[in-house]
Order: sequence, then C-alpha cells, then structure tokens
Amino acid sequence: MEFLQSPAGIGVVVTALVLVLGLIFALSRRKSGWESELEGDDPTPLPPAPKPVAAVAKKAPEPPPASVFGRLVDGLARTKERMVSRVDDLFKGRKVIDEDLWQRLEELLVTSDVGIRTTTKLLNGMRAKAEREELEDPARLRAILADSVAEMLAHCSGRLPEPPEDKGPLVIMVVGVNGAGKTTTIGKLAARYVREGKKVLIAAGDTFRAAAIEQVVVWGKRAGAEVIRHEAGSDPAAVAHDAVTAGVARGADIVICDTAGRLHSKTELMDELVKVVRVIGKVREGAPHEVLLVLDSTNGQNAIAQARVFADSVGVSAIALTKLDGTAKGGVIIAIADELDIPVKLIGIGEAIEDLRDFEPADFVRALFEGGGVGRGGNSADAAALDDELGIQAEALGDGSGYQG
Repeated sequence: MEFLQSPAGIGVVVTALVLVLGLIFALSRRKSGWESELEGDDPTPLPPAPKPVAAVAKKAPEPPPASVFGRLVDGLARTKERMVSRVDDLFKGRKVIDEDLWQRLEELLVTSDVGIRTTTKLLNGMRAKAEREELEDPARLRAILADSVAEMLAHCSGRLPEPPEDKGPLVIMVVGVNGAGKTTTIGKLAARYVREGKKVLIAAGDTFRAAAIEQVVVWGKRAGAEVIRHEAGSDPAAVAHDAVTAGVARGADIVICDTAGRLHSKTELMDELVKVVRVIGKVREGAPHEVLLVLDSTNGQNAIAQARVFADSVGVSAIALTKLDGTAKGGVIIAIADELDIPVKLIGIGEAIEDLRDFEPADFVRALFEGGGVGRGGNSADAAALDDELGIQAEALGDGSGYQG
C-alpha cells in the first residue's frame, strides 16, 4: 500500500488505467466480420473457395464386334440383291404356279451365275417336290428353293486337314490365276494358324510376277509367319523345296507354298505346277497334303472353267472362293458345288486379315435367304492402317532380316 501511495505507484496506476481505457475504445470502434461484409469492407479476405473437382469423363462403351454371321450377311449383300431379291419380286402378287413362273425363275437363276446345268437340276427337283405337295402358293417355292440350295451346298463343304500325326509339317500348296486373291488368302490362312499357336512357314513361290515376293513377305510379317524366298525369277520348285526342307528341320507345323499364277490356259504353267508337286513330294512324303485352289467369285462361270483345268493338272483338293463381298456373282458357288467334285472349304468376305472364313453351307444359305446381321468385312484401308501401327513397310524388305531362306 505504501508503494501505491507514493508518487511512483500513483504513476503506474494512472498509466494502466489509460491503457485499459484505450483498449476499450478501440474495441468499440471495430466492426464484426459479418458487418464489414454487409457494408462492402473486406478487412480480412476470405480464403479462396476450393476448386471444384473435374468430373471424370466416362468412356463411351465400344460397339460390340461384328458377328461372324453378320459379316457374312453383309458380304453376300450384292448376291442377295441380284438373286434372292429378284426371286421375291418374281413371286410377289402371283396367285398360281404356272409355266410362266417356272420359266422366269429359270432365267433369273441362270443370270445369277448359278449356271444352266445347275439351274436345270434345281428346278427339276423343285418341280417334283411341288407336284408331290400339290402346291398352289408360289410363295412356298421360295422355301423349297432355299432348301434345295442348302442340300446342294452341304455336299461340297469340308475342312482343311490337321497336321499329320508324324509331327512333320502339314504342306498346303496354293494355286490360282493372278488376281484371284491368292497372296491375301495365304496371308490370312497363315494368320489363322499362328493365332492357333502353330509355327508357320510360307514359301514365296510366285517368283515371276512383279512384287509378288514382297507382298508375301508383308503378309508374313502381318501374320507372324516366317517367309522363305529366293531372288525374283528363281525356280519356283526350288523355293518350295527349300521351304519344306526348312519346315521339317525347324519343326514347323504348317508350310504354305505360294505358286505362280499366270493364265490357266498356258500349258507351261501347268507343267511348272506339276514339277512343284513332284519336288514337294520328294522332300516330304505324302505332301502336298492339300492343294488349295483360289477362285475369284467375280469371275462367275469362268471360275468353273479355271477349276477344271487346275484340277486336271495338279489334283485340286479344296477351293477358297474369294471376293464374295464385292460381287453379285456369288451364285457361282452353287454351280461349283454341283458341277465340281471339289469341296469349298474357305470363303473370303472382306480384305481384313480375319475375313477368311470356313465355308458353312447352312450359314451361307441363311445369310442369303434370311439375312438380318450387322457389320461388314474389312478393306484394304484397314489393313494399311494396321501395317502403319505395326511398322510394317514394303521398303524394309531388302534388309534380309530373317525372312530370306
């Protein structure tokens, strides 16, 4: 107490009071945060609002892959338009089955590349069935036609053989005229076998046609198959010999031998093919196990003439019918089934590597007469785009990087 009563103590008390009063006055003048915000003041800026999280873009669902049957439907669209759609138009509005109807149906089938002989056979069978059933409704003839075509095709189908039990390679010799699709058929077939886990060798035996060897090498790279090749102008039989020999030595499952494809009317070509068959047989007993003839369906009835010449020379055991997606002449397959004792084992419905299909007669007839699928075969642009993606270039063929025998 004595200190507070002293002059020094009184000074301390006065100073403390002044500070307290000043603090009270300052607090009374300060506005609350919400008052300042209402009046437009912003003495204490608010922290920035958090950035909104960007929405994750949802990837659009990829369309389902085109079905095998759907691709077949689209591949046969032109043939369907030329043959079946005209059949439907013929029967439309008719009330009776008369001779005029039979004659018009005959003309329609012949002009759809079914051929005179096969058309006559089909119509004779249909007439007999119509008489047995005492048909009066022309529309019923459509179903009879579909059944007759299916029955005829069922007798000419088949499957490529499996590799022999002796563990040696299955040797497939591929023949056909230039432009029939022989090289692309070889590439697609090789790709199929590679997908099945088989080791495949291809013999680039068409040594005369310009760029034929290079094309085979490109397809070999696409398929993942090794290509045995010689220089342009070499003996095709020598290429086949080396390829089969390499296939035996390297434990290959499949050896596919390409051959020259000049005009089938030239005797020297057929003699050359006979020589290739003979040489292959000396290297691998029982080979070639399959002689596959590639026919261009756009050739119509001329394809049958080609088949007869090749069959007489080298014993064709199977047919691959190509380019069905680009022609209205697919009806020729019916004539092939009827006139040739050679099974159609493969059909081509597009240019994509997966567009070589086993021939299924029931599916073929269903696609032709019923349809209703989606999708279509690939084209050369698809193949070129894939080559770019994989870095496959024709210019790289001269590098000798393991593709030359």
